[in-house]
Amino acid sequence: MTTPAPDAALQQLIAALPKVDLHLHLDGCILPQTLLELARAEQHPLPADDAAALLPYMQVDGACDSLKQYLERFDLVLPLLQTGEALERAAYETLQQSAAHNCIYIEVRFAPQLHTGRGLSPAQAIGHVLAGLRRGEQDFGVQAQAIAICMRHHPESLNREVIEAAAGYMGQGLAAVDLAGDEAGYPPELFRSVFGLAAERGLPATIHAGEAGGPANIREAIHGLGAVRIGHGVRLREDPELLDEIRRLQVPLELCPVSNIQTRAVADWADYPIREYVEQGLFVTVNTDNPTVSGTSMTREYGELAARFGFTAPEIATLILSSIEAAWLDPAGKEALRRQLLCSCAGLGIRLHGHA
Repeated sequence: MTTPAPDAALQQLIAALPKVDLHLHLDGCILPQTLLELARAEQHPLPADDAAALLPYMQVDGACDSLKQYLERFDLVLPLLQTGEALERAAYETLQQSAAHNCIYIEVRFAPQLHTGRGLSPAQAIGHVLAGLRRGEQDFGVQAQAIAICMRHHPESLNREVIEAAAGYMGQGLAAVDLAGDEAGYPPELFRSVFGLAAERGLPATIHAGEAGGPANIREAIHGLGAVRIGHGVRLREDPELLDEIRRLQVPLELCPVSNIQTRAVADWADYPIREYVEQGLFVTVNTDNPTVSGTSMTREYGELAARFGFTAPEIATLILSSIEAAWLDPAGKEALRRQLLCSCAGLGIRLHGHA
């Protein structure tokens, strides 16, 4: 994927800005060297024995044919994320990678049932991820929370276990629940009961919708599953009436530009709707999705927006403010992040409309 370079001075500002990543998958962050070390410890075969040779098996090269093909990249990683130690390391290193791009707050999502192959329960998987996040917070200064994912291809019984396990950690580092997987093959209305249980347990939800499926899935995610944020939502524009409703309700969209191009959620960069969404007053946030799989970072995501769509430093800072507002934090937590960003903007000479 050819990336036009943003202005060098703007790129420096992007690198220096404090950032927030709300849509970040744990198993999409594993570094090749980490996977090699986990495999060696388990005597688990991999298709390559050095990090550079392994990376092509873990990362998509440009665009792929579909979301389903994109998700196949995770098949190599998941067998090695089946112990508490591996999950803690993965979570810890996710914060380390985010810190390298000056992230100050991230929400890390993962599917507990995908990590139970060697005896961990969903609750234990959540506990180990949270332990890794806490250690990373201390070492790297990045604040983090977790989001527990229910998988579309799993039976209702397994997904209800995830909801119950997540409820046990609510307020202890776990922020919300999610629904992910093959959107085209498993429409959201199949999961009303599961997310009804989440609502009963007081768990807010973000739902992957409008990525591999159309805007009807976004409507169902909001009205049928109770989603208060939408994962991706890039296809919202196909339904102008729904777009007006989402704008009126100010439902945050977790856009992941590089990933959205790779999974063919849109045809190409020229067709990517982020500029029109922002100009139409939608609640837009920008995120990485899967840094290793997509070969991206928050620095790259904003660099793409600057180079391809002319986003300025104040516009990028405003997008970060939107991510802070959408974060699952209490008002004091949001205000602390907001102050940190605005202080940085002042120091960098970035003037934001409506902010002193």
